[in-house]
Amino acid sequence: MNYSVNCGLVISNPLSGIKAVFKKPKKENMASLKPDELPELINAIANASIKRTTRCLIEWQLHTMTRPAEASSTRWEEIDLESKIWTIPPERMKKRREHRIPLTEQALLLLETMQPISGHREFVFPSDRDPKKPCNSQTANMALKRMGFAGRLVSNGLRSLASTTLNEQGFESDLIEAALAHVDDNQVRSAYNRTDYLERRIPMMSWWSGHIEEAAKGSLSVTGTKQLKVI
Repeated sequence: MNYSVNCGLVISNPLSGIKAVFKKPKKENMASLKPDELPELINAIANASIKRTTRCLIEWQLHTMTRPAEASSTRWEEIDLESKIWTIPPERMKKRREHRIPLTEQALLLLETMQPISGHREFVFPSDRDPKKPCNSQTANMALKRMGFAGRLVSNGLRSLASTTLNEQGFESDLIEAALAHVDDNQVRSAYNRTDYLERRIPMMSWWSGHIEEAAKGSLSVTGTKQLKVI
């Protein structure tokens, strides 16, 4: 219609203000726990009758602050153990931009736990039905439901839990947003600001993993002890 106006075919566009008639749907926040409920979550994970791979996946997602699909499809080739960096390629990211994650000692321990299980395969968290494929992106979510968190927490809500905690602790918002792989909605500003604050994120990620480990004290979690015995 605007094209017709520009070409002089019609005087005006009668639909120019139609967007104002329709209200934008309210964005619903994903179910997540409060920061002080983290110990409850870790205890539930530790005592749940879930497979080692599922337990490691949930904790991996929690420590790395990644989205469910990004975590479940982690490839060994994306991990640089020497540099302690996990690089997720653009095609696997929601915003199609490469995302680098500094790996904490706790995150590396999770990889060490998975090494005997999937180190010879492509994916860190392989599917039970077809080990050549990654586990389902909803694996963590379904496990959380079975643990009794239905309506209280979804797997993507782990990111919200991390964000809320880090913000409450006074960490820089730019570092938190970078860790969550959020891209500035302002396209011009986003195009110019390509930094991912990798080095500056390391202390923050280390604090977060340490905080999770502290919450795990008294629980048989992957990051709490190497003597893990799970189903």
